[in-house]
Amino acid sequence: MAVSAGLALTACGGPKPAPGSGSGAKADAFKPVTIGKGFTGKGGNVNVLMSTDFQTLDPGNSNYVQTANVGQLYYRTLTMAKETAGQPPKIVPDLATDLGKVSKDGLTWTYTLKKGLKFENGKPITSKDIKYSVERTYARDVYTQAPQELNSALTDDGYKGPYSDGDFKGIDTPDDRTIVFHLKQPFAEFPALVSRSNTAPVPKDKDTKLDYTNHPVSTGPYKIKSYQRGRSMKLVRNDQWDPKTDPNRTALPDTFTFSLSTAQATISQQLLADSDPNAITLDSAGGLQASDAAKLNEPKIAKRTAAGLLGCTDVLGFNTESITDPDVRKAIALAMDRKAMQIQYGGNRFGKLTQSFINSSQRGYVEQHTDLDPSGKPKLAEAKKLLEGKKVPKKLVYGYADATPRYKNIGTTLQQNLKKIGIDLELRPIPAANYYTVLASDKLPDIARSGWCGGADSGSVRTTVDPNLGPSLDGKTYGFSNSQRYYDKKISGAMYKLRGENGTSEELGKKWATLMDQAMQSYPLVPLVRSFTNSVVGSNVRNAQVGYFFGSIDLSIVGVER
Repeated sequence: MAVSAGLALTACGGPKPAPGSGSGAKADAFKPVTIGKGFTGKGGNVNVLMSTDFQTLDPGNSNYVQTANVGQLYYRTLTMAKETAGQPPKIVPDLATDLGKVSKDGLTWTYTLKKGLKFENGKPITSKDIKYSVERTYARDVYTQAPQELNSALTDDGYKGPYSDGDFKGIDTPDDRTIVFHLKQPFAEFPALVSRSNTAPVPKDKDTKLDYTNHPVSTGPYKIKSYQRGRSMKLVRNDQWDPKTDPNRTALPDTFTFSLSTAQATISQQLLADSDPNAITLDSAGGLQASDAAKLNEPKIAKRTAAGLLGCTDVLGFNTESITDPDVRKAIALAMDRKAMQIQYGGNRFGKLTQSFINSSQRGYVEQHTDLDPSGKPKLAEAKKLLEGKKVPKKLVYGYADATPRYKNIGTTLQQNLKKIGIDLELRPIPAANYYTVLASDKLPDIARSGWCGGADSGSVRTTVDPNLGPSLDGKTYGFSNSQRYYDKKISGAMYKLRGENGTSEELGKKWATLMDQAMQSYPLVPLVRSFTNSVVGSNVRNAQVGYFFGSIDLSIVGVER
């Protein structure tokens, strides 16, 4: 959940670097801006304004960047994707002493835990706790949104999770500090896989299944003091966290307070007005409304605006099980006014129109081919010609997360576009807190907006292609995050086989990129915008950088002036 740091954004120049940003450069929309860089003061509270609750706080049931961002505060993983503004994250050790030791055949990875690691209740963290946390994510009947990239790499013998199948043979724990992973095939980027939340330790005696989201047991610098679903959450310091074991998190504030039901228009107004000097937001695009974009040029606001190009791309995905004809999907894609949709994101200031889901900064990139107009204009004549003699659906459904106005507005634009080729489009709001759960269910609409922020290792083509268009763990159907439900016997079969090939990340990346180009000729999805976020923060907030992977302020380093 990864893209080019060198992509140019045109028009509307970016905000000027703020004092203390460490930049000193003149206004440049192409460069990241960090507010109050280098701040080391401890104490205070950060108020996080959000328009909706987290999908889940259970690390074993999370495939969302917002949970991954706040998760840095209360859970740790074997390795970690460490952010630097404007750059793909770097994989570094977290609970583990290093990035792992691989066997000569590439089929075994071994990790050693650091000494002195504890849960919030003082109980030592062992390799068995990490093994159990991975085992939980195989219980797909319970955890519908569990990350699957790690699971797809491990030998599993059809394992269904600890509640039904007991012990998992794909992982060994020879002692309390050693954990050994057994792979189906070699995987060059395996250290990135164990940075995913699957490896956040879960104590077996505290596992309450779906209720675990209400109070996951902390292994990080903060723990949950109170949590009212849909309303608020407060994090306080975890006195069992040892900073000597954790160079990745600064843990500067004493507390984090989350407001989980603030309307986006209100978030935008409050941040622009600096009505709360300690406030930030995790909402996409910094919670700003398109109508507020011009205010970013005001000097008082510009000096409080963190900014950066993200590894995140928004797409419109087609349900290939309901829109089965590739020519119909292509016709719909050609009929789209993507330029008008870009305006709903706030124009070039908030995102660059893109022709591809992957980009030239990813290792092994191969040029992608599409008939979409690079300027985003619709090609109605070509669309209508494609539909001649076809069985064209009279009505389709577009689903969107109801907390974000621009997603509805994108649907309104699409509705107008499709009417011109004889298709009626129903706009169907979906509660934002359940949005991706719906996309994974039998209620998947015909067309749905979604976003993807690369993978834990944002430089790898595979970590974008495989989750979004790749096959299931057994290769027999579409994969878990593949909400387009794309499956082609030949292309998907080649992807499944490619998972087991040896080679450098560059060599394998070229093969993944080539297969994606082939898959995209049948238009399972339409790339829209590669995100550039401007996130206004309160005047007391420091070390505010826009995470390339998270798409919002990186909570692991933020602080407040007191």
